[in-house]
Amino acid sequence: MNAFSRRGACPALSAPMQTGDGLLVRLNPVAGGLAPKSLIGLCESALRHGNGIMEVTARGSLQIRGLTADSAGLLAAEVDALGIAVRTGVPVETGPLAGIDPQEIADPRPLAERIRAAVEEAGLTRRLGPKVSVVVDGGGQLTLDAATADVRLKAVHTAAGVKWGMSVACDAHDARPLATVDADAARDIALAALRMVAEKGREAHTRDLSERQLASLAGWHSFAPPSVLPDMSGRTEGGALERHRSPIGLFDLREGQALGIGLPFGSMPAQNLIDLAARASDLDSTEIRLAPGRTLLFLGLTASACPPLQASAAALGFVTKAADPRTRIAACPGAPACASGRIATRAIAEKMATESPDLLDASLTLHISGCAKGCAHPGPAGLTLVGDENGAGLVVDGTAKTLPAGYRPGYDAARGVAGIAAAIRNARRPGETAAACLTRLGATEIAELYRRN
Repeated sequence: MNAFSRRGACPALSAPMQTGDGLLVRLNPVAGGLAPKSLIGLCESALRHGNGIMEVTARGSLQIRGLTADSAGLLAAEVDALGIAVRTGVPVETGPLAGIDPQEIADPRPLAERIRAAVEEAGLTRRLGPKVSVVVDGGGQLTLDAATADVRLKAVHTAAGVKWGMSVACDAHDARPLATVDADAARDIALAALRMVAEKGREAHTRDLSERQLASLAGWHSFAPPSVLPDMSGRTEGGALERHRSPIGLFDLREGQALGIGLPFGSMPAQNLIDLAARASDLDSTEIRLAPGRTLLFLGLTASACPPLQASAAALGFVTKAADPRTRIAACPGAPACASGRIATRAIAEKMATESPDLLDASLTLHISGCAKGCAHPGPAGLTLVGDENGAGLVVDGTAKTLPAGYRPGYDAARGVAGIAAAIRNARRPGETAAACLTRLGATEIAELYRRN
């Protein structure tokens, strides 16, 4: 491999990306998941050719770290030898339980495949940027509402039967609704939106489309205007944000059960994954799917097989409970694993999850970044710790690139956040979330609490 993708691109198997701990590749199986033996083989390949760290991203992709130019090629050859076909081209994503969830409104896979084929036939893959994506959500127990996408299609019940609610830009809460249409029109509108984006260049997204272009998409087939579309925002009539189910836990399927098991901070040594996949195979799990939220879904389990697999996962250090405070922390590898890392992110994260769990309720995301690149959580977070030459900086309601409001030594960062947690514990009003309490206290007071504790 002679060239590596730039930062901000998608590090596919054929285009590894340079990071602080070597080359990184990301892959998504065409089949949606892997047999336990295939995952074991992939982990063994990662041990041979990378640094032995496996990751599942927030969007449910598998990453292998610590590769070199030579070993990345060897890894790709071994992935082929294992018979693992990986997706290429514009990502058209479906939910992790697509086609097997008895609660889904419609199976999204046929429409997703039609959109993929249309994009390829139109020659758009090379014209669109690496971050452009489409989500096709059939509904059910695990939605893709939290995933950002340029084009979003979600199955909805209407008086005329099942249709697809279409929107563009951002996640389900902030997306701009377009129309509610049948599958044929959904494919055509999705393709039209991507053509418009491609015409603006490889840095463009649907958020860059003009009001006139969005209006033309909404009226593409003379369907209902946005004002009469069903609400796809994820909010209830009272205005409260719906709580979407965590991918961690038990799920009833059309056949058998699935067990969702999380990777702490999205990362695990490959050997731990090997041990867990081997245990799943012994318990007759048929498939392991990657899920958003840094989770693996083990399919084909009987009710009696789930408890022992869950116990094995907990013993290996995996996340087995949806309320685990580690699920509210995004942390990159940090120092010493990554040469760019200025602070030991994972050690700080573990300490904070243990000592300040009440700070990490469902309202608040904590981001711990080894440097200002913010790889683990590019968007804003309620609290961000970022390493630089001054130590561990605190950013309130911003990204790792934001100028920190206060500093303390990296080794002592967890104690500073513990001081914030104690203040929230004392100041919190009945029914108030951690995020709301932080907002009320204000960024200046929070930064002072961090510095002085």
